[in-house]
Amino acid sequence: MIVVTRLNGKSLWINPFLIESVESTPDSVVTLNNGHKYIVLESPEEITKQIVHLYRQIGIVGTGDGAGEEGRTP
Repeated sequence: MIVVTRLNGKSLWINPFLIESVESTPDSVVTLNNGHKYIVLESPEEITKQIVHLYRQIGIVGTGDGAGEEGRTP
């Protein structure tokens, strides 16, 4: 789960696997795949950083630096 802040200052925990889109209009609007929309204070870039950080924590994506990949044979 990632945490975002609603416009009233309250925290909202969102499952990032349910996020369909994040728009900046100029407030950030997070749309889930069930159609629910949330207006939050965090920028789309901040939300993306949180999602990538979570994915790295649970091992879905690597660090992205490519270290150790060269010269590897199957």
